[in-house]
Amino acid sequence: MKIVIVGCGRTGAFLAGLLAAADHDVTVVDLDRSAFTHLAKDFKGTTLLGSGMDLDVLRQAGVDRADAFITLTQGDNRNLMSAQIGKQIFGVKQVIAKVNDPIRANTYRQHGITTFSRTTILGTLLDAMLKNDPEVGEILVKRARAHEARMADAV
Repeated sequence: MKIVIVGCGRTGAFLAGLLAAADHDVTVVDLDRSAFTHLAKDFKGTTLLGSGMDLDVLRQAGVDRADAFITLTQGDNRNLMSAQIGKQIFGVKQVIAKVNDPIRANTYRQHGITTFSRTTILGTLLDAMLKNDPEVGEILVKRARAHEARMADAV
């Protein structure tokens, strides 16, 4: 799969590493060159310095050929604008945007964009762990720890 990620903070770098290790064609876009230091030294994908809202940068990243487009910046407005560009201008079928403020998630969904919120996901996971719900809590914790171990080995 061709996957473009906008935002190379910890989450973007972690996801890019997982996807590239699974032999996906991954391009990471960020405005800040130093953000790419979050990527593992053996990252097999491509990095591109620029804005996730700049059409030329997105074309250069290959959004027009992408199977998935994921926006993971710190700004909800930037994530929404970039996700809308990916969906409406480039026609990417799978567009996912991080929502820092979960109250905004419904607005994104009204634009046909899949969302996730670390606040909601972490709260749900902790709730499941406290309730000893093995279907959610234990499975997700084991999977997350396996990913963490793989990433630690790559450093």
